[in-house]
Amino acid sequence: MGRDLTALFDPASVAVVGASDDPAKYGHAVAAQALRAPGRRPVHLVNRRGGTVLGRTAATSLAEIGEPVELVVVSVPAAGFEAAVDDALACGARAVVAITAGFAEAGAAGLARQRAVAERVRAAGAVLVGPNCLGIADNTTELYLASDRFAPGGVALLSQSGNLALELQLRCAPHGLGFSRFVSLGNQADVTLVDLVEDCARHEPTAAIAVYAEDFGDGRAFARAAAAAGKPVVLLTAGRGSASARSAQSHTGALTSSADVVAAACRDAGVELVRTPREMTVVLAALAHGTGGTRSGPSPAGPGRRTAVFTDGGGHGVIAADAAEDAGLTVPELSAPTQDRLRSVLWEQSAVGNPVDLAGMGEQRPLSYADTVAGLLGADEVDAVLMTGYFGGYAASDGGLGGGGQTGGSVLAEGETRAAKEIVGHLTAARKPLVVQSMYPASPSCRVLAEAGVPVFSATEDAARALAALTGRAAAGPSGIPALPPAAPPLRDPGYHGVRALLAAAGVPFPAAREVNDEAGLLAAAAEFGGPYVLKALHVLHKSDAGGVALRLDGRDALLAAYREMHARLGAPAYSVEAMADLTDGIELIVGVNRDPRFGPVALVGLGGVLTETLRDVAFALAPVPAARAADLLRGLRTAPLLAGVRGRPGVDVAAAAEVIERITTVAAEHPEIAELEVNPLLVRPDGALALDARAVLALDARAVLA
Repeated sequence: MGRDLTALFDPASVAVVGASDDPAKYGHAVAAQALRAPGRRPVHLVNRRGGTVLGRTAATSLAEIGEPVELVVVSVPAAGFEAAVDDALACGARAVVAITAGFAEAGAAGLARQRAVAERVRAAGAVLVGPNCLGIADNTTELYLASDRFAPGGVALLSQSGNLALELQLRCAPHGLGFSRFVSLGNQADVTLVDLVEDCARHEPTAAIAVYAEDFGDGRAFARAAAAAGKPVVLLTAGRGSASARSAQSHTGALTSSADVVAAACRDAGVELVRTPREMTVVLAALAHGTGGTRSGPSPAGPGRRTAVFTDGGGHGVIAADAAEDAGLTVPELSAPTQDRLRSVLWEQSAVGNPVDLAGMGEQRPLSYADTVAGLLGADEVDAVLMTGYFGGYAASDGGLGGGGQTGGSVLAEGETRAAKEIVGHLTAARKPLVVQSMYPASPSCRVLAEAGVPVFSATEDAARALAALTGRAAAGPSGIPALPPAAPPLRDPGYHGVRALLAAAGVPFPAAREVNDEAGLLAAAAEFGGPYVLKALHVLHKSDAGGVALRLDGRDALLAAYREMHARLGAPAYSVEAMADLTDGIELIVGVNRDPRFGPVALVGLGGVLTETLRDVAFALAPVPAARAADLLRGLRTAPLLAGVRGRPGVDVAAAAEVIERITTVAAEHPEIAELEVNPLLVRPDGALALDARAVLALDARAVLA
């Protein structure tokens, strides 16, 4: 159960401190909005000079109101902010919305002031939004405490940008999308994004949650809240392309960017990650009320992304097929029985392979649109339908020339509108997603579809992205956010053999190995286990690149010669003598964990060895990674066919590799002092998996303790 935010979204009374008649001041805009619903709750305006504001008598202070106020908006200069908050708490406020800026965003001193205020608010049992925010609104409770109006609807918008929120509202309006709530996040000194996602998840009028965030705070907690929301969460974020660790000392750190971390968290949580406000609008139009069938009842739940593209013109069909595949959908050729059923309702020149093309039949018989949709929705091999092209043009022209030059008048218009109604009926029965791209999205027949919950777009790529959002939620639910295990005793020996011992204790298999410092130790190690041998120079960054690894040393003489040559060249303080693993039919993987400051440990798996950074065939997930999830990640790599065996080579033991990945990532998650942990390579053969090298990089504070 999350925090109780009732006083924030449905307060018994409201006061605006800093209310003003000056249109240039934010207190003017907020006060004007607050007065839009005077019959819902008492609204008090406070201005230290008194007089009237917006035609109402203003109190000079909260105390002058003479009665408790449950929610107080503070829009005063920074110098008077703390006193205003203290006054609000003294008059019984349970919620404070802090418009005032000049705190954490202004530097260390501002951050200290912000923390002190937040502590006082929490100690009083109240909640604080902001500071440095632009207010809140809740259309379901007639609470209007932001400078702009938000059309009512089912989307809760949580944003760190006021202007971006306004753009989203403008973009959403043509799709009939409105907002249940709007919250400007501000500095999140007390009420956080996580608190708001949890509350919006419980808010019945909210159908979807849209988030623009530049700072997640506790990113893993956000992902966990989104995964548990039970309704769509769509995220637009900034700075996804910057490297999270430019000074990384492992392949894992060098390969991991903030974009990878956010994408992995969103995938695991079932969050729709978008790149632009336009894409956010498209996805919301699909998920917030676009069920692909009717707005009432549950969203359709097709088993996959097999998409039938349906058009009335060849050009639209091939463009839509490309856009569908770019969006992650598949457009397979339809089976012979399905093609035969389509031929029974279409004419000879119609294409029925996929894309399905009416080839002009629509203007001869508009109901052929509905017949074709019914046939596609009824096919077991089809999970979703993307209809694209001229549909809507006949009703749009209604007696004149359509955009493609067709004539038809009201007969075709009436037929097309009837086809739209029949399509809605077929969707209700089939419960599979349909998304439409039309040259005439505002036409009467397209409005019939849109009003029934079918997403309609003017751009092909938008329709494809919307369908990918619908089928993505249906085909593969979130894998879940793994819980962090309890912290283990800290790693005291971050050297090579210390890391090996840590992982080996967790069940990660390694070849036999001994650390040596001189020739006598080298020969003693050789006597403990047979060759061939591997010799590694320790405490050398990227040993292979530095020539600090010698392989396939057949016996003692070869081992000794390699040691003398390597030591003369590198002068390493220590070396490792190891049994040479059998590389026959093996594939080298990399398994690493990088600790992100917002999302915690993030795992990387992929093709390993010396070409790791060159090939960059890797996948990410929040750690620890269960074995089943690890196997999915491996099978999703570009080079995954190698794991199954190619050109006569046998397949490797993916299950064994997945189990080792679970153990490695669990160790990393148990040790918060480890900033980077990496096994590279992890050799996977047909008969198991074996870790051949490992390294750990401690966090700076952990290094200081050890020093």
